[in-house]
Amino acid sequence: MTPDVDALLVVSFGGPEDPDDVLPFLENVTRGRNVPPERLAEVADNYQAKGGVSPLNGQMRQLVAGLQSHFRNSHDVGELPVYWGNRNWHPMLADTVQQMADDGVRHALAFATSAYSSYSGCRQYLEDLERARSAVGPDAPLLTKLAPFSDRTEFVDPFVASVTAALAERPSATTALLGTAHSLPRSMAQTCDYEDQLRSVLERVANGSGHRGRTELVWQSRSGPPQVPWLEPDIGDLLPHLAADGITHVVVAPIGFLTDHFEVIWDLDTIASAQATDAGLDWCRIPTPGPGPVTVDLVTHLVAEALADDGPLPCRATCCPPPQRPA
Repeated sequence: MTPDVDALLVVSFGGPEDPDDVLPFLENVTRGRNVPPERLAEVADNYQAKGGVSPLNGQMRQLVAGLQSHFRNSHDVGELPVYWGNRNWHPMLADTVQQMADDGVRHALAFATSAYSSYSGCRQYLEDLERARSAVGPDAPLLTKLAPFSDRTEFVDPFVASVTAALAERPSATTALLGTAHSLPRSMAQTCDYEDQLRSVLERVANGSGHRGRTELVWQSRSGPPQVPWLEPDIGDLLPHLAADGITHVVVAPIGFLTDHFEVIWDLDTIASAQATDAGLDWCRIPTPGPGPVTVDLVTHLVAEALADDGPLPCRATCCPPPQRPA
């Protein structure tokens, strides 16, 4: 018999919280990928330029606190305890699962903060959960990962509202709406619904905001060797072309992300905004939904629906397989 759900586990990517954390964190992220030390040093310099601290862990603490408070007053969910573990930095997922086992948790729903289907954003979290359970041993709780949530109105509507407000202040004929997301290797994108889901969200944001002008799905945060093809166009490459085509304003909605974590702050607010200025474009970056009440509602609804179904449907067993790496 499958035990009743008795906890929620929030699973996230993790991020450094002190300058001394930066390089060990990046080594965790890239372990097994043969990333050159000079590339790690370059990315570490980016973190150090922002104080050596990622906002992500603080955002997760806010989300967990909001969920704990909300669950105490939710008739649909009840007082489920809320735990939090990361893939790449403390609190590490295996340590959190051990704490859950020590507390007597038998079956937890797992909410991963990645909204879309992809190997790195979905399947890899399933592997992380299973690896953590194996590390804990036979007393580890069953962990059922909730499916990605990009189609949920609680995720899409904040983008619609912010884009609507931004477009109202700009000339419609010469304003482009750009939806941004983390680029993926094409080999990974071909094994999942990542692109289709993003295009669907961008269409909903454009239609909901009444935008009838130029709308583009663009990519950011590319990494890896240059000979490996990734999803394009990169936002920085596109901006000069928009200016040449008569665009004067860009409204940038980071629809690929739940919170304003480091890649949003660095790749958009620091790098792409400067590229827009160089191209003579007015720049407006829309906030993500963030860890506040709207995301607390999102997670609460997902959990309530899973509990009501008497056996929540996790991700499909065959979803988001790993990409085939070249020999």
